[in-house]
Amino acid sequence: MSFHQLPQPSTFEKARRREAYRRFARAVKGESGAADELLPLEEVRQRLRLFEQTYVGIRPIPLAKIVGTAGRSRDFDRNFLPRRSGVAQRWKQVERVFPNSHFPPIIVFQLDDSYFVVDGHHRIAIARQRGLTHIDAEITRLQTTTKLPAGADLGRIILAEQERLLMEESGLDRSRPEGRIQLSRAYGYAELFELIKVFGFDVMSERGEVVPREEISGLWYDQVYLPALDVIRRERLAEAFPEATEGDLFLWIYQRRRNQFPERGGLAIEDAVREAKTEGKKSPNRSSRKGQARFSSRV
Repeated sequence: MSFHQLPQPSTFEKARRREAYRRFARAVKGESGAADELLPLEEVRQRLRLFEQTYVGIRPIPLAKIVGTAGRSRDFDRNFLPRRSGVAQRWKQVERVFPNSHFPPIIVFQLDDSYFVVDGHHRIAIARQRGLTHIDAEITRLQTTTKLPAGADLGRIILAEQERLLMEESGLDRSRPEGRIQLSRAYGYAELFELIKVFGFDVMSERGEVVPREEISGLWYDQVYLPALDVIRRERLAEAFPEATEGDLFLWIYQRRRNQFPERGGLAIEDAVREAKTEGKKSPNRSSRKGQARFSSRV
């Protein structure tokens, strides 16, 4: 008697249930689900200004490093779970053709340590459901002046874009290329740029001549930003507001000084930092989400 090998059950239904459970859990928690979205390559291209590409070849890549797509963002989530039932037919067809997971290489773009899939979405999804950790890929590497943030979602990419614009328009990318200023709110970069422009106006008024923006930004960084950070670090302000970046704290301190100027004149930065730290310690919710949201609304 001969026995035929029984076909393996499809992983699609299990994957679809997992996606539904995740969606339900987000709804219960009131989360938007943005972190579970596949990053659209075209938007990343536009925001980070990708300017060069190099063919690398075929090699295995970690499935966990595939974070985006060149076109199927509505079919799969960030974990390559199916978002709609219409994916089932193609999914099950790929399972039948490759029962032993000997997939032909997928096609991807590489940006820093992350990958964006061009062709092979179903193979990636099935490989993940079967417990694989790597998959062969044909890779083209993309180059950009701004690094893709680790664990990036579109919000973080927008932050990276705004940081790049600040560096370019202020001249910091040429005068202090190491001077990265990280903020948690995108509009904060416009406020920083205004601070640099006001500083530049004062410098040019004092000198009575036009000063290149590269020189102005370098002076601002050395004479304003770094000394303020020294005080913020020395007074350990970050301990009162652990979710804030150093850039957030700098911007908040300067906003406080500006707002208090009509009543108190030129408040020393040391005094402003100490008062902010005391206020943070007195806040009963400073470690909670509500407390952090209240701080973030200030910066």
